[in-house]
Amino acid sequence: MQVSAQDAIHPAFQHAKQQLTQPFRFSQWTRLAFVGLLAGEMGSGGGCNFNFSVPSTHKQQGSEHFLSGGIFTQLTHHPVMFAGLITVLVVVGFGFLVLFTYINSVMRFILFDSVVTRECHVRQGWVRRQRQGYRLFVWQMLLMVTSFAGFLVLLGIPFACAWALGWLKHPGEHLLPLVFGGIVVFFAFLAFTVVLAVVHVMTKDFVVPQVALEDISVLEAWRRVWSWLKGEKTGYAGYIGMKILLAIGAGIVLGMITVVLLLMLLIPIGGIGIVAVLWAKAAGLTWNFYTIALAVFLGCVLFAFFMFAASLISVPGIVFFPAYSIYFLAPRYAPLAAVLWPQPPALAIPGLSSA
Repeated sequence: MQVSAQDAIHPAFQHAKQQLTQPFRFSQWTRLAFVGLLAGEMGSGGGCNFNFSVPSTHKQQGSEHFLSGGIFTQLTHHPVMFAGLITVLVVVGFGFLVLFTYINSVMRFILFDSVVTRECHVRQGWVRRQRQGYRLFVWQMLLMVTSFAGFLVLLGIPFACAWALGWLKHPGEHLLPLVFGGIVVFFAFLAFTVVLAVVHVMTKDFVVPQVALEDISVLEAWRRVWSWLKGEKTGYAGYIGMKILLAIGAGIVLGMITVVLLLMLLIPIGGIGIVAVLWAKAAGLTWNFYTIALAVFLGCVLFAFFMFAASLISVPGIVFFPAYSIYFLAPRYAPLAAVLWPQPPALAIPGLSSA
């Protein structure tokens, strides 16, 4: 019997409660936090920018020396070096993007297995889910390229048209078409973003279980999802709407807890940082390649620490939302139902035989 989006909330909540608290195991909690963080299930968060400065009346040093000379001056006076640095940063950034997309793809299957079996085993899952993870990785890269091309078309064509018509040279003389065109582009951009978000949600909630259980391609799984959507538009629309409401509620609650915890952590860490800056200035250290590399490394370590702390807080949501999609999909997808609710073996009754 199929269940509605609202009916799937209670069993998903009970599933998360049992998996996380009956019994409570800190090792499982930390593994789920790690997997959820890399699988992208933790949710979006905000960033903070802290700038500590110390007044000075003596000669330039520290960050002032960096801005007025040193590496910055060398880069501005050597455009080839600057272009090479930008190229290296772009290539490294793209490499990290590809790497983390692959890790995210494999971790998505590990998270699915962890919720279904109520046991999180990262190492075994990583070895077992390489093939399925690679298929999802290819799909995500193709979707990323398609998204980039779509945004380029949505923004590039209107900009090119406005430039060709001369609207951008004298915008005050073409205010009405610019405003009207901007509104149209904005809503087209918004609609495209919503479509991409729905595709992403459908992929991780309804495509991943099929690939995990039947080892089929992502495209074949999407064909099934599309047929399900056509046959039950209201049910799946209700699922998307309910998931948005649940995500907003969970984001508010977990976000408030996360902010409080991070503020508590920032007090001692910020104090240590201020002491380190003052010590570096007193020691006469200036910004150079080594100090910048050290600062970037420490910043990355600190950012990873904050993200993992936030993921630890978000573990209930990391388990609940995959469980919610599983309990909504299971009555509609027999292989998942068989794993989630295994049937006891039939008892043989003496004296009876099958015809």
